[in-house]
Amino acid sequence: MSEVTVVLMAYGTPHSREEIEPYYTDIRRGRPPTPEQLADLIRRYEAIGGLSPLAALTEAQRTALAAALEGRSPGRFDVVLGLKHAHPMIEQTGAALVERGVKLVVGLVLAPHYSSYSIGQYQDRLKASVDGSGCDVRGIESWASDPAYVAFLADEVRKGLAKLPEGSRVLFTAHSLPERIITAGDPYPSELRKTAVWVAAAGNLAPGSWDIAYQSAGRTPEPWLGPDILSAIDDLAAQGVPGVLVCPCGFVADHLEVLYDLDLEAAQHAAQKGIAFARTASMNDNAAVIASLAERVIGATA
Repeated sequence: MSEVTVVLMAYGTPHSREEIEPYYTDIRRGRPPTPEQLADLIRRYEAIGGLSPLAALTEAQRTALAAALEGRSPGRFDVVLGLKHAHPMIEQTGAALVERGVKLVVGLVLAPHYSSYSIGQYQDRLKASVDGSGCDVRGIESWASDPAYVAFLADEVRKGLAKLPEGSRVLFTAHSLPERIITAGDPYPSELRKTAVWVAAAGNLAPGSWDIAYQSAGRTPEPWLGPDILSAIDDLAAQGVPGVLVCPCGFVADHLEVLYDLDLEAAQHAAQKGIAFARTASMNDNAAVIASLAERVIGATA
């Protein structure tokens, strides 16, 4: 048995059309979606090809991280998945670790920006799943300013702007969260801004040439963090900006929120407003970023 088990945590996605309804029900905390809500989600999946590529991409990230760790410390690390809304769920993975007698775990979430609402929940669920077993869980809580991630994004921003008209703006985006996290002192907005500031500096973006927007807000009555990306595009159009490059730095793989919410919905909205639109590539299993994450994992075991 390896000395250290890395639990690589991610949101999860349906593996088949039959899994869409139970997946959506789990997201809704056990409340089944209405037929209209389910049909709308299926429609969005169909618009990007039928299902999200996230499952395959998350596995590719796991494989790449395992290889990077093996290359640095042969035989010391095992890397397994723990998902929030799909199998294997975090609790299932934790139970398996306890059964195997694992004593040292590093929890790494495939999201760079800490929030108690996201990364905090993942880490708490992992710790609860092994509670009382004597297993030492060490969580990596943020990699918002990871040098390799910043360099990757800055390079993508440079390439994206080269395809757009001069004077185009950059919008850094991440998944919106309920506004109530702000009153609770959650660092999520400052985490996102940290990434944006570092990438803007690395990409030599002029002051005023970039901003932050949120996307993919939940369909609930409570207020969510803004501005929403569509509203931000409206504002750019009103200013006469010729183009917009969206850098979804809050997401590290291609999935519904990128392929539908940005590549289809936001792109079509920009076209309607007469603005050229482009998006930076997702990290997915980029070797340099995965290698940097491997170093963070090793550092967590010191």
